[in-house]
Amino acid sequence: MIAALRIARAAAMGALLIAAGAHAQATPAEGEAAPAFRLQDQNGKWHSLEDYRGKWVVMYFYPKDNTPGCTTQACELRDNIFAFREAGAVILGVSVDDVASHKAFAEEHSLPFAILADADKQVSTRYGVLTKFMGLMELARRDTFIIDPQGRIAKHYMKVDPKGHSDLVLAELKRLGAKGPATDKT
Repeated sequence: MIAALRIARAAAMGALLIAAGAHAQATPAEGEAAPAFRLQDQNGKWHSLEDYRGKWVVMYFYPKDNTPGCTTQACELRDNIFAFREAGAVILGVSVDDVASHKAFAEEHSLPFAILADADKQVSTRYGVLTKFMGLMELARRDTFIIDPQGRIAKHYMKVDPKGHSDLVLAELKRLGAKGPATDKT
């Protein structure tokens, strides 16, 4: 009886792992064109990659509004907003939450950049970051893409640690030679 339960539990765990990998798409490689998108921000305004042609874009995907890691990451980016602007970079946050959730999240934490709603999960899929959490919920993995002014992936950070990530991205922008003022479209 105990052996049968162990086998059933192992089979269930295997099924969860297979299901988690079933949605894995290839992420665009550094040097490749960033996948196009058209998404609404927390205020209902539409944004597309083409809107940011000629600017550096820090596009960070995160799992869920108002969770501890996501809040840490967003607030660290907020706290460095002037440094990002000085580097000529625009910050765009993306999760599969809806516009209303993003509005509450952005207002609660005074976020000065666009948080884009990918409720249909198509952009997360195109960027290869859509994953299943515990085999139940589809969420964006915590990845960051630095997109150059020509619309190519300059750097991709996978499964980032939200604490200190903002400083890491700023250092990479400087290494890449990003400079010049940028303004967010929020």
